[in-house]
Amino acid sequence: MENITILGAGTMGHSIALSAAWANQTVNIYGIDEYDLENAVKGLNNKLKVMTENELFTSEQMNEIRQRIQFTTSLEEAVSEATFIIEVIPEVLDLKKELYSRLEALVEDDVVIASNTSGFTPSILAADMLHPARFVVTHFWNPAHLIPLVEVVKGEHTDAVTVQRAMDVLTLMNKKAIVLNKEIPGFIGNRLQYALFREAQALLDAGAASKEDIDAAVTYSIGRRLPVTGPLMSADMGGLDVCSSISNYLFEDLSTDQRSGKVLSQLANENKLGNKTGEGFYSWEPDVSAKMNEEREKTLIYFLKNDLKAGI
Repeated sequence: MENITILGAGTMGHSIALSAAWANQTVNIYGIDEYDLENAVKGLNNKLKVMTENELFTSEQMNEIRQRIQFTTSLEEAVSEATFIIEVIPEVLDLKKELYSRLEALVEDDVVIASNTSGFTPSILAADMLHPARFVVTHFWNPAHLIPLVEVVKGEHTDAVTVQRAMDVLTLMNKKAIVLNKEIPGFIGNRLQYALFREAQALLDAGAASKEDIDAAVTYSIGRRLPVTGPLMSADMGGLDVCSSISNYLFEDLSTDQRSGKVLSQLANENKLGNKTGEGFYSWEPDVSAKMNEEREKTLIYFLKNDLKAGI
């Protein structure tokens, strides 16, 4: 079993730590200051409370999970015994590279350094590293403690041992890990997600339907199927002759926009950023935000319980 350290105490950082601790692994979390750690502890305790209330584990187990997670503002202390490090800091390339440089001066050459980046390819991140063979991307999805998928992306110099160690850690954490055969921007999940988002933007900009009806077209149709069958298996079940025929005439009319849509760009420019500012495509009053976040959390917990029962 690896000694895991999480560098970054934000939402993703403490959620990943929760996943590891739930799987009986001890974890160190590094935060930049006490305020950072206070927010992490608060977020962690809220998640543990919700998971206990939803009977994912007992109150006694909750306390045991909490005790497996340690917090520190000392990078040296955080990594002193680490064998597997997961970096979860802001998506700023220079900031990440600076951290990796500090890490390589602190840890042994065989310590795995993984990044939770959702955008940078591993070869770009590891370009200045002394030992890029031990670097890999492990992209968790938010909320990391409830969503099983983790994308494992190897860079140009990542060795097979590093990939296998990442897969072993994620297996112990009860994650559904997938390995990319080649590094591509956005990896797999975000490319699929943003292909759908681009078409949704194009439909909204064209006035094809209201935002509510565009969203409903997903949640009440393909959204119901996707938890069971992905796009390729869905095509098999529908018949590849039919799917090929539809692709041949529909692809020509799908959006090929290379930039954000008109409505999205306008909202972003006006600082109407969605839930975090109170207004975006939708209005996000506090009660609406609380309701939707609770509904999403309950739905994810429902699917997670099914996964656990099925042994996935």
